[in-house]
Amino acid sequence: MTPMSVEKWTIDGSSRGDRPVTILVVDDEKIIRELCARALTEYRVVQAGNIDDALVLFEQESCDLVLSDVMMPGGNGLELLKKIKELDPSAVVVIMTGFAEKEVILNALKEGADDFINKPLNLLQLKTSIAKALARKRLKDELINLKRLDRLKSNFLSLISHKFRTPITSISLFLQNLQRGVHDTSDSAFADHVRMISDEAHALGRMVSDLLTFSRVMERGDELNREPCDLERLASELIGISREGQMKPGIEAELNGSGCAPVLLDRGKISFALQQVIDNAFKFSGEVGHVSVSIRSAAGRAYVVVRDSGIGIPPVEIPKVFEKFYQVDPDNTGQIRGFGLGLFYAREFVHQHGGTISIDSEPGLGTTVTVMLPLQ
Repeated sequence: MTPMSVEKWTIDGSSRGDRPVTILVVDDEKIIRELCARALTEYRVVQAGNIDDALVLFEQESCDLVLSDVMMPGGNGLELLKKIKELDPSAVVVIMTGFAEKEVILNALKEGADDFINKPLNLLQLKTSIAKALARKRLKDELINLKRLDRLKSNFLSLISHKFRTPITSISLFLQNLQRGVHDTSDSAFADHVRMISDEAHALGRMVSDLLTFSRVMERGDELNREPCDLERLASELIGISREGQMKPGIEAELNGSGCAPVLLDRGKISFALQQVIDNAFKFSGEVGHVSVSIRSAAGRAYVVVRDSGIGIPPVEIPKVFEKFYQVDPDNTGQIRGFGLGLFYAREFVHQHGGTISIDSEPGLGTTVTVMLPLQ
């Protein structure tokens, strides 16, 4: 039995052809499970004969819908429904039940059942109910995604406003004071003020440049334009053009390679990801320190390891650093440059290549970021 489908639902309800819609059928009678599988050939069907196996499969197989009987040895479908909704409140669960089980239906509704199918099964009703339940899931996911995007847009606009306000205010006040003759251009302090305002203007320009970069990389979506890439050469280039590194001449940079073979990568996306990691290594290393980038390969994988001697990250902060808009702010100033998007997209792009990115850090002892990429 090889049920196939070319549809994949993403969070926004669209479909893509790299994973079939998966339905988990749960029933202690194998003949019922096989009957459902034969009726639902347009989907990928996985089967479980009890609640424990069903919960394992639900988490392992990324199931889009669960079709469960009520009465089973070792537990019933309502218990399974409750546990699945606890794991994923948006999960779709359809209950198979007898005609006269009104109390069961009421209890299932209380636990969030999405639909019911009567036993004995009518295969046309089964196919229709499953299709409708999946359509409702798609609409529900679209609504959730629209609300999420609306929140993200509001948060992002608020963040941009906050980040731009400080340099713009500083430049504006300096120009107003200059116009009113407050500053004495012959005073040595005037040169310091000009230098500070110049820094603010450059920071503003970098933020605009970052916004344009984020806009370009987001437009690409999941698209990958792979080409052979020499990771050692790429890392050397990224260290050389690092803005944070150029601003800190007191930090020693070191590149170590072991002759890693070229890797088929989307050069633009991986360059972006590694640049974020390398820039952060310089950014959080103070004025004097050491940053090293090591390239090696083993067991069909390439590893890029970036170490710094900087301030480190508290353990409680590490899980948050890949979240959108999150920024490590060790001094609690609220004035950290940037938008908190770099590491979020770095992880997205590494994951698109089938790789991983991890962080090991301890306050005061520096940070190590490891990027793993499959060689094939």
